[in-house]
Amino acid sequence: MSRSLFDPLSFAHGPSLPNRFMLAPMTNLQSAEDGTLGDDEYRWLTLRAQGGFGLTMTCAAHVQAAGKGFSGQLGVWSDKHLPGLERLAKGIAAAGSRSSVQLHHAGRRSPADLIGETPHAPWDDAETGARALSTGEVEQMVEDFILAALRAEKAGFHGVELHSAHGYLLAQFLDADNNRRDDRYGGSFENRTRALFEVIDGIRARTGRDFQLGVRLSPERFGVKLGEARELARLLFSGGQLDYLDMSLWDVFKEPVEKEFAGKPLIDYFNDLERGETRLGVAGKIMDAATAQKCLDSGADSVFIGRAAILHHDFPRRVQADRTFESIARPVSRGYLRDEGLGPIFVDYMANSWKGFVETEAA
Repeated sequence: MSRSLFDPLSFAHGPSLPNRFMLAPMTNLQSAEDGTLGDDEYRWLTLRAQGGFGLTMTCAAHVQAAGKGFSGQLGVWSDKHLPGLERLAKGIAAAGSRSSVQLHHAGRRSPADLIGETPHAPWDDAETGARALSTGEVEQMVEDFILAALRAEKAGFHGVELHSAHGYLLAQFLDADNNRRDDRYGGSFENRTRALFEVIDGIRARTGRDFQLGVRLSPERFGVKLGEARELARLLFSGGQLDYLDMSLWDVFKEPVEKEFAGKPLIDYFNDLERGETRLGVAGKIMDAATAQKCLDSGADSVFIGRAAILHHDFPRRVQADRTFESIARPVSRGYLRDEGLGPIFVDYMANSWKGFVETEAA
């Protein structure tokens, strides 16, 4: 049966979404250095909620002070963050969208000069200078993810997503090439996935029955093998604890980089898995209405929109009005992005870090 991008989407826990559009969690550098919510971050997110996204998700919000990954990152590691989080949850809900905080720890990708100490990782990492966490510190990290989820729930968010993708700390534990710890958190596939499952178990046990829980995975790069990613996705689907799995695929319809999996698009290695009541969302170069619908036609339940949401705060509404809608061509002007609700720091980040996205200003 054909599914529409504008069909409601129900979950095992919590409220349904009014449509299948979910705002991807995006670094935007717009909060204070102590992790408290900034006005520009509030405007950026609530404008997307007003623009019709069924789920509005924050950027990666760090669960420990030492897990900070970038300047201006939203925090969820202290009760001092609660007033801003409460304001944000209310603003998103007032626009008719559901809300989620993405929980994050940068691990070995935390800059030492930003966190004021040696970065933490599952292993001693010569490349970044990170030191290996002790078993007790891993246990504390698990607890701090759970406490961050409880904080998000207290603030009024509908749920959280665990960032276990793109080589950040939870994903670092999944790294088959480097995580050779000799305790229960390293070596075998079961041990390397243990921290993630302990966080999931703890959040599900200690939050309310209507609190939603998702996980973001990336199936390639950073020591993650596609076969293991597919098996982890299967376990997450079959466990019945998650409401959705967010597969960050870089490009939804590209072929895998591993030659033994060539011949079909990356999305197909996940949309054929039995998923019970857990929903499958996909992200990766979804820039127009046709690609978004193709994701659903291929078996996904929802789409996570990133770059297209930067370009169009109301991308879902534009797609609803025009089923042939395509995002504006890049590069765009700084003024255009300001009009779309990006603050000056976010505009500078897009200009400096995303090649070809922002017009070069004349000297």
